[in-house]
Amino acid sequence: MVSADRVSKSFGSNQVLKSITLTVKAGEVLCIVGPSGSGKSTFLRCINHLERVDAGRLSVEGQLVGYREKAGKLYELKPKEAAFQRRDIGMVFQRFNLFPHLTALENISQAPMRVKGLSKARATARANELLERVGLGDKGDHYPAHLSGGQQQRVAIARALAMDPKLMLFDEPTSALDPELVGEVLDVMQELAKSGMTMIVVTHEMGFAREVADALVFMDGGVVVESGNPREVLANPQHARTQAFLAKVL
Repeated sequence: MVSADRVSKSFGSNQVLKSITLTVKAGEVLCIVGPSGSGKSTFLRCINHLERVDAGRLSVEGQLVGYREKAGKLYELKPKEAAFQRRDIGMVFQRFNLFPHLTALENISQAPMRVKGLSKARATARANELLERVGLGDKGDHYPAHLSGGQQQRVAIARALAMDPKLMLFDEPTSALDPELVGEVLDVMQELAKSGMTMIVVTHEMGFAREVADALVFMDGGVVVESGNPREVLANPQHARTQAFLAKVL
């Protein structure tokens, strides 16, 4: 489903990603952990071309992300083409990024109507289904300001799912939540994983990584330091840097 081949990215003189290579199979859940500034979120944003890569190649389902290849050279897609490609990749951010002037139902139904051309009736019906799925069937007429952080994040997940994505990206989806609200978001994500959704999750929730992920990657300084089965990596990390990091968070 996802293939990264020697992906590099710099911001000015700061090289944030240094030749990242990894793969994610369809239906797998990959969790990426590591300290702040290690390049985790940047890598996630490169997967749907919210950030341009400087070197290497990223593909989803065998299709280059954000570029086309011609005569051995890569050419960046036009913004409209990249946006069309991005329809199949759902993303949930740390901050919920809901439209404050729209209800939960409207937040979810807007993109299918505007981008996919669904009728209002069909988009609304789908939005109601998704609200039920994330446990918010009675909150459709609520505005974001009247929802808790956990509820807003669940609406954000439903909004991403409304586009029927092949791949879901989660960028520390619980980091902005009060501790008692984390579980309700993780429960929705766990249900998604059980349904077979391919997911890449940047997270500090080691329990979630241990129980739900098929693979775990530890990043630091823009490189993949260690990867493998989540339970094995968390219980018996081989690299000294991984050991030091996990000693502080577990």
